[in-house]
Amino acid sequence: MQTILGSNGQIGHELAKELYNNYTKDIRLVSRKPKKINPSDQLISADLMDLDQTKKAIENSDIVYFTVGLPMNSELWETNFLKITKNVIEACKESRSKLVFFDNTYMYPKNSTPQKENTKFSPLGRKAVVRSEAAELVLSEIENGHLEAVICRAPEFYGPDKTQSITNTLVLDKIKVNDTANIPVSKDTLRTLIWTPDASRAMALIGNTPSAYGQTWHLPCDEPHTYLDMITISEKLLNRTVKYKVIPLWQFKLAKFFSKKVKELDELLPRYEVDNIFISDKFKKAFPDFKITSLKKGIAQLLGED
Repeated sequence: MQTILGSNGQIGHELAKELYNNYTKDIRLVSRKPKKINPSDQLISADLMDLDQTKKAIENSDIVYFTVGLPMNSELWETNFLKITKNVIEACKESRSKLVFFDNTYMYPKNSTPQKENTKFSPLGRKAVVRSEAAELVLSEIENGHLEAVICRAPEFYGPDKTQSITNTLVLDKIKVNDTANIPVSKDTLRTLIWTPDASRAMALIGNTPSAYGQTWHLPCDEPHTYLDMITISEKLLNRTVKYKVIPLWQFKLAKFFSKKVKELDELLPRYEVDNIFISDKFKKAFPDFKITSLKKGIAQLLGED
């Protein structure tokens, strides 16, 4: 049995399809209101803030994938995310399940230094602190030998369907409907993005590779590109001019006083001022046959030009 916690999100959804197609038909989907993705999926409704419900959701699982996502709300993250993480760890230990923990890069320094698996955490911002503490909980259990686990870390998403990210929302979704793309902070800094189906495929591969456990893995990404590159790619695919404007940092800083959504983005925006280079060479070397979706191919699919 392989169990996905947070199965309604884009990562969990793609993961369920990948596991079914290539690894196992014995899949359990867990969320507050889980929905079937594959014909044989087992559904369990659970509130992961409740330890007993978490244990019931995880029991008899060989592998548990933690793909739980919360809305961009710092207070919610502070009250819920660490509690959920602790409950999942305890439940996995009790059921002797392996844990595949899906993580992001919030805890990394917000500078242009390339990010590797051994990059030291330097969390700035409320959500970054929460993510750092959650990752440290998993790492501590790995180091003390109480839990067989692996951390799969990804940079900013872009992708199809329910994928949520700054790049999707402000740029690519706008281009698709011929609206003006809103480029955050700079059109010329390099960004490393991960195609969400690639992230899920890679996580399934790692989860089903026994030798991968006890480590942190950066999930595989195409080479970094600028937002201007994305505009140019889109123009060539659509054979038309793409409208865009750059929203400077000071405008975001002003807008956060009037918009809770912009306020929640505030701690992420400094990373858009500098190159964001996420290194996934470790994965590429270990799994050389894995096919990474190029930025051009991903954008083509999003714009319906693939």
